[in-house]
Amino acid sequence: MSASDVLVRLSSLGKDFDVSPPFLNRLLEREDRVLLKAVDSLSIDIPKGKTFSLVGESGCGKSTVAKLVVGLYRPSRGSIVYDGIDMPTLKTQADVEPFRKRMQMIFQDPYASLNPRWRVSDIIAEPIRAHRQITGKRAIDQRVAELLVQVGLASADGVKFPHEFSGGQRQRISIARALAGQPEFLVCDEPTSALDVSIQAQILNLMTRLQRQFALTYLFISHDLAVVYHISDFVGVMYLGRLVEWADKRTLFQRPWHPYTRMLLDAIPDLELSGRQRSPVAGEVPNPIHPPSGCHFHPRCPHANERCRNEVPNLVRKDTSEVACHALLENRLPEVTVTGEPADVGSGG
Repeated sequence: MSASDVLVRLSSLGKDFDVSPPFLNRLLEREDRVLLKAVDSLSIDIPKGKTFSLVGESGCGKSTVAKLVVGLYRPSRGSIVYDGIDMPTLKTQADVEPFRKRMQMIFQDPYASLNPRWRVSDIIAEPIRAHRQITGKRAIDQRVAELLVQVGLASADGVKFPHEFSGGQRQRISIARALAGQPEFLVCDEPTSALDVSIQAQILNLMTRLQRQFALTYLFISHDLAVVYHISDFVGVMYLGRLVEWADKRTLFQRPWHPYTRMLLDAIPDLELSGRQRSPVAGEVPNPIHPPSGCHFHPRCPHANERCRNEVPNLVRKDTSEVACHALLENRLPEVTVTGEPADVGSGG
């Protein structure tokens, strides 16, 4: 992938959170500071006009990555290069402002992400006023009406309050607000997880249509592999803050390599009754404050050996995938080919 094709490049990205007891407690008990590595050495490229999805169990660091990319968190190390500019190096509001309006975020909970005291028209108009894209009440109202229609609502809905809408309609309002700033990059943090299955399909179809219409680039965060399959171009799998495998969507779903990726895919219902032997996800996610040494997945991995317990694996190329697995390098992994598609997420327009 050439540099000109990449809109966002994350390189060796890391984020630590200090979860230490209060200073006096540590002093009396002679304890060191405790750091939680929520994201550890993550490197991905997000191509222009494409959707890169991050998947994994709860607590693996997906949402932390989303907040790092949009600037809600500052990285502890590594770089976030947006269209050639390393974002963490920008110090002043004047430096950040031209880039801030080019990216927006769609949050997980449509019930919590909208101000209940504001009318919908004011919620959607906020980015327009903040970035001074349009002046004059009449022009702003006209733009808000256009945005409401684009996301499948009526222009007259602008006078209502968020509590007058269903969950799916509220998420459409969130999408309209995100589009109001005319961004080219959207970070979507599990935007359908709080919705019914049939409503999920409507929102995914809407996002796909808007991506084609406005040439948008998505970073899509989800734990639902069926959702990821239907919206992604590329998929990365995270486990305890680390990227363990990534590939284009079709390759990852049809020929997964990492044992964790295989276990996640085996957890999807086999609607075609293919009879393929499956290995359900076993064990519990370890404590992220004190993760296992070496490969974090080794306590749950059926192929782990001494090297896995002591040495951190690096991402290596395997066909068209990149995988962090010692068992793969040592040819201890059987090849697996998955046929069929994940269960559908419903139907809707």
